[in-house]
Amino acid sequence: MAEYDIAIVGGGLTGAALAGLLKARGKSVVHFAPVMEKDFRTSALMMPTVEFLQDSGLCPDPDALGYPLRQIRIIDATNRLLRGPEALFDSREAGHEQFGYNFPNADLLPRFQAFADDQSGEITKVEARVGLIDRQEDGVFVITDAHQNEHRARLLVGADGKKSMVRQQFSFEFDEEQFAQSALVCDFEFERSIGDCSIEFHYENGPFTLVPAHNNKINLVWLDQHKVLNEALALSDEKFEKLLEDKANHLFGHAKLLTKRFVFPLSNLHMRFAGKDGVVLVGEAAHAFPPIGAQGLNLGLRDVESLIEAIDEVSPQNQPLTRADADRVSAIYAAKRTPDLIKTGGFVDGLFKSLLSDFLPAQLLRLSGLWALKSVSPLRKLAFKIGMGR
Repeated sequence: MAEYDIAIVGGGLTGAALAGLLKARGKSVVHFAPVMEKDFRTSALMMPTVEFLQDSGLCPDPDALGYPLRQIRIIDATNRLLRGPEALFDSREAGHEQFGYNFPNADLLPRFQAFADDQSGEITKVEARVGLIDRQEDGVFVITDAHQNEHRARLLVGADGKKSMVRQQFSFEFDEEQFAQSALVCDFEFERSIGDCSIEFHYENGPFTLVPAHNNKINLVWLDQHKVLNEALALSDEKFEKLLEDKANHLFGHAKLLTKRFVFPLSNLHMRFAGKDGVVLVGEAAHAFPPIGAQGLNLGLRDVESLIEAIDEVSPQNQPLTRADADRVSAIYAAKRTPDLIKTGGFVDGLFKSLLSDFLPAQLLRLSGLWALKSVSPLRKLAFKIGMGR
């Protein structure tokens, strides 16, 4: 039976980033990363996250992969009695050249994998799904679906997404909420460029967000009711392009679809503690919410950063991790992450539900908030700070 310091379950972006950073620290790692379908989504990473990627070596040149986001424009496109003002936020107000970068997930993953390949430590990659995880006195015992290989590790990391097997196996407490909305994503281009400005048209059932990418390409993230998006999915390309023009209020001319359309269901997953007894959760195994405020992967990579800090605090580089070390790491990690999980989860949840609410006082509160964000400089700076994860 092969033995390791750390076992990572999950082959997505957070799992891949973590595997490379642990290998660079001389930890023996087994990474269960089954081959995944291409992820056509993009991630808007804020500057604190981008700086972490640069400093760690995961992505030293963000300009080579990402597109800079320098402005955010919010347009209230609802038909409600109370409508908010149009608001424009510029990164220079936050003291940055840009708020962050928009990265294609399909480009980030091989970059993280290449970083891991370049490190000199020990890592075993298993391209098979995990079938069984069992706790033992000296760690955890992991068997793949095929029951061909058995592995033992002192620290277990669940990076296995919303339906995390690790989270369920080790009885982490969490609250989950399913929404009546889904998200439709695709790439297209308009006749006129939107520049380096991310534009959010706020509608009654969710935002219609245009995120700029290289070569005038636009990444669409459209939140609406399941029925509406499934009907949009069934439209011909020509009719869908006309719908894009309508939803953008005909501000940018004709639309041309560049990729297939994909629809994803939306849910919230809240948990206070993401680590215990030598087991930790990162990424969507620890938190999930609608793609609003560009927090999803930002939060997942903050998980990775905090876990690396906890391991560095407990176990020196190139030294093996003991079972007692694993318990300490999980406790330190949970303490580091709890405030951020509560703050960010509440921020995104409140933002999303305030947009959906038909309750007149809630609309008035949202309207007042938009006016305040538009007009009050200290409040704008606070919003920048929260949105960028500081």
